[in-house]
Formats: sequence, C-alpha cells, structure tokens
Amino acid sequence: MKSLADLAIPGSDRPLDLGDFLNVLLSQGRIASETLDHLVTLRRSGVGDTAKLHPLEFIAAQDVEDLARPGKKLDLDTLSRWLAVETGQPYFRVDPLKINVTAVTPLMSFAFAQRHKILAVDVNEREATIASAQPLVSGWEDNLRHVLRRDIKRVVTNPADLQRYTVEFYRLARSVTGANATDQKQSGVGNFEQLLNLGSMSQEPDANDAHVVNIVDWLFQYAFEQRASDIHVEPRRETGSVRLRIDGVLHTVYQFPLQVTVAVVSRLKTLGRMNVAEKRKPQDGRVKTKSPKGNEVELRLSTLPTAFGEKMVMRIFDPDVLLRSFDQLGFSSEDQRRWQNMVAQPNGIVLVTGPTGSGKTTTLYTTLKQLATPEVNVCTVEDPIEMVEDSFNQMQVQHNIELNFASAVRALMRQDPDIIMIGEIRDLETAEMAIQAALTGHLVLSTLHTNDAPSAVSRLIELGVPAYLIKATVLGVMAQRLVRTLCPHCKAPVQIDEDGWSDLTRPWNAPLPSKAMQPVGCIECRETGYRGRAGVYELMPLSDGIKSLIHADTDLDALRRQAYKEGMHSLRLSGAQKVGSGLTTIEEVLRVTPQSQQG
Repeated sequence: MKSLADLAIPGSDRPLDLGDFLNVLLSQGRIASETLDHLVTLRRSGVGDTAKLHPLEFIAAQDVEDLARPGKKLDLDTLSRWLAVETGQPYFRVDPLKINVTAVTPLMSFAFAQRHKILAVDVNEREATIASAQPLVSGWEDNLRHVLRRDIKRVVTNPADLQRYTVEFYRLARSVTGANATDQKQSGVGNFEQLLNLGSMSQEPDANDAHVVNIVDWLFQYAFEQRASDIHVEPRRETGSVRLRIDGVLHTVYQFPLQVTVAVVSRLKTLGRMNVAEKRKPQDGRVKTKSPKGNEVELRLSTLPTAFGEKMVMRIFDPDVLLRSFDQLGFSSEDQRRWQNMVAQPNGIVLVTGPTGSGKTTTLYTTLKQLATPEVNVCTVEDPIEMVEDSFNQMQVQHNIELNFASAVRALMRQDPDIIMIGEIRDLETAEMAIQAALTGHLVLSTLHTNDAPSAVSRLIELGVPAYLIKATVLGVMAQRLVRTLCPHCKAPVQIDEDGWSDLTRPWNAPLPSKAMQPVGCIECRETGYRGRAGVYELMPLSDGIKSLIHADTDLDALRRQAYKEGMHSLRLSGAQKVGSGLTTIEEVLRVTPQSQQG
C-alpha cells in the first residue's frame, strides 16, 4: 500500500499533484479506479476554474464517495487531515479567533507567503509555526529560518482556509498599519496626553479613511461568521483590543494600536448616527447591515468614556430569533403548556426574571410575536428597543424628555392596547402603572432582576407593592438562564458521576440518566465542544395555594416549598433534564444556575 511520504524526493521541491493524491487514495482502497480516471480526465479538460484549485480542493469539489467510510464523502477537511497523517506533520485548523494576526503577519511579506503558499500561524521566542498545504515542499524553509532566526515548525492546513486567511490577515494588517500611519501624521498626540485629554476633539483621526472602513467591515464579517452576540472594542493604555462574545463567553480577537482603536470607534459612531465629537457622555445608536449570507442584522451600539478613551460595545440582534419556536428556545412540553396558560389570560401580569443576558427579551419577543394577531393591539415600552418588529407597536424610553417607563405606560393606556410589554419594572411607579393596566383589563408582560421565580414576589413587596395587589394581578413568574448546548457534531457519551448528579438534582434525587454526553471539540464548534445555547426555565403560576402565602412579610422558603409541591421545577432540575437528554453538561448547568433551595 502506497503512502504520500514515499513520494518525497530529497532535494526536490516538486509539489504533490492530482495524480499523486489519487494513486495513493486508490492503493489505500478509498476510491475506485473509474473515479481516478474520471477525475484525471475532468482535470485535463480544465472546466471552469478547476485547473487553479489545489488537488485536494478539486477532489473534494467532485463529491467523491469515501470507500473506507461507507456513506461518507471525501470532503476537504477529511482530505486535509489525511494529508497531515500521510506526511507525518500535525494538522492545524486555522481559527481566526486564536491567531495573533499582529504577531504573525510581520514574519514574512504577503508576496513571500503567496509565492510559497504558506502562512505563519504562531510564533514564540524559539520557533515559528508555518502552515502549508504542500508538506513535501521545503525550499523556503532555510531562507525563512535564516531571516527569522527561529526554528520552523511545519503544520498542514486546509488549502481553502490557507488561501482565504492569507489574503484576509494581510489585508487586515495592511489596513491597521495604514490607519495607524495616517492617524499618527494627523495627531501628534502621545498616549499619555491622550489619557489627559479624554474627550478632546482637536486631533480627530479620519474615521472615513479607507483603511478604517476595511477594519470595521472585517470586524462585522468575523462577528457574524463566528455567531457572536456582542462585539467589544476596548481602549487600553497603549493598545486597544477587540473581543467577541460567543455562546456567552468572551474571546479576544485582535489588538489594535490605540490610534486605530480611536478611529474604529469614531467610524462606528458615524455609522450609528451618534455625535462623534461628544466623547465625555455615554451614547447609544443603531446600525442595520447584512450578514455574509444576505440576512438583515441589527446592531445596538453603546459607548462608554473610560480612562483611555471611548469603549464601544455592539450587541448583535439576529432577526431569526423572532422566528424561533418555543421548542427551539429550549422549552419542554410541560414548560410550554404552563407558559401558554399564563399568557393566554385576558388580563393580569406575567413576569420573566433573570440576570442580564439570560434571554428574557428573546422569550418575550417570541411570545409577543405569537400573541400579535390582527385582532389585538400589542404595544411595548422598551429601554432601548432591542429589535424592531412590525407586528407590534414599540416605544422607546427617553429620559432626557422625562419619558420613563411609568409615563410611557400612562400614555399607552390611552392607545386602546390589549397587550402591553414593559421592558423592566425598576421602581414602584412603574410597578403601579403595570398593576393599573392589569386591573383595567390588559395583559401585561414585563421583566424583573431576581435569582429565581419565587423571589419576584418578595422583590415586588420590597418595591412597595401591597400584597393584595400582587395576589389580584400577577398571573405567574418565570425565571430563566441560558446554558451552552453541546456541539451535535462531536459530543460523545459519558458515564455521569453520582455525586455530581446529586448536586444538580438535590432534593429531588432524580435517577442517573442513560443518555448523558460530554464536550469533545471539532471544527464546527471551534474545539470548544459547545455550539449554541438553550434556555432552562422555572415556571411558577400563582395558584390559590401560593397566593394564600403572600403578605407583607412573606416567608420566601414557605412560598418556594409550596411552588415545588404544586409541580414547579427549579432551574437546576430543568437543567438536569437537558443533561439527561444529552443537550448540555452538569458543569454548564451548575455554572449558570443558582443553588436549589430545599424542597
């Protein structure tokens, strides 16, 4: 049986061609001889751009069956990993979030990288790691070793990624260098002066410079590709960093010179129609753009003045969120039934609780989208409007003109609403307006910041709402959290530790699950083992039994025990059900949920 390593000729720098790959695949029983003949003929005919493709890209593009793995294809990733094994070099998956582009691009020129079809992917004091899709070509090694004065570590990578990221990394590096040079010329402001003159507009870098525009475009493209929910642009003393929040966890993507960071923030402020000159006050803005797939995406922008300049955070709102079903959000059939019973009432208050970023707004939007039929008038008061949706009427709180939640709800009451959504109940005045609306025959949905569902009752009492009004108006409370879900492409079965399981299900002592899974890590999830998030929920309808326990000095533990008795599942037990069905892990549930109280 042939191996690609057998084709290495000392002193020769001949790249492996299509014939080399096909002959070895044939000898290893992974393709048939007819397939080999067909592919060789097709390559010779030079149809379209096939002649320019790397041999492995060409094979992958033909959708060839892998005879060694029935039912599977010889896709590009499989072939690239096979090439690495065959030539005895490690396989390297280019993950732009894990590569320090600032450090690797100066190691060689773009022309040198393109000519030899290589890309530097890592560097330290001793060695530089160089990726290639032609592992037997080594003519460039001595030259590079001499220039860098470091050892060379060879790795094999996917040829399509190699070509794409070589262009993207150098384009980004060129834009950063160009923007920095332009800004240094314009601004003779040193970093220490920048710190003292926070908010000074005397020497503003040109936010419309082509280099800066390129950087911002790259930022958006990467964020959309990586499924980020937030982009953070943060100035520091000498540099600025860009971080993406993916599945609830922040990842550093790039370090910019401070001047470039200032210019990038200015460009984003311009796009968000914010006051570029005002750097001393926090500002909010919005941008609507398109993802690489052509979907409309809305971003909410927020600036904050810090010691080293303005920090910018962009929250990305995916409009597909509004099209999700309750199943996709993570509701079990029992959760759905209880939730639908609550929001189907003609009047009363339904509360959703949880910390910032726990998915409360998504749950409310999904619910409102379902409730907003042509027969009803749905109005919202938000701070700010998170996603613009044309099936209901949305109003934004504006504190500068004294339009707060309470005054906005007061105005809404004259708009003949059927369903009102209040972004958050923060004070007694807003709570009183919500109660007034519920008592006059409206369904009110709102959010509170509490740890669990029973705590919402004590929170309202703390705000000053009389117990009899809570009993008269509140229909139910739902607490929620978001857990990362296991990547469906690589998760593997695992035997659960009994102690860890009892931590999760105490005091219910649920039986150990048979379908538990653990994270592994693959290309699809960027080696994290997790991909996407789902909700865990704790629903507490206000039954007569619970209402009887609500008074000015409510015993929260007694309230919680009664709710458990009536069938409420804690957030941890809801998470345990997802662990049992192989959707997430015990560690993930314990990370995001509060400790269960004794039932």
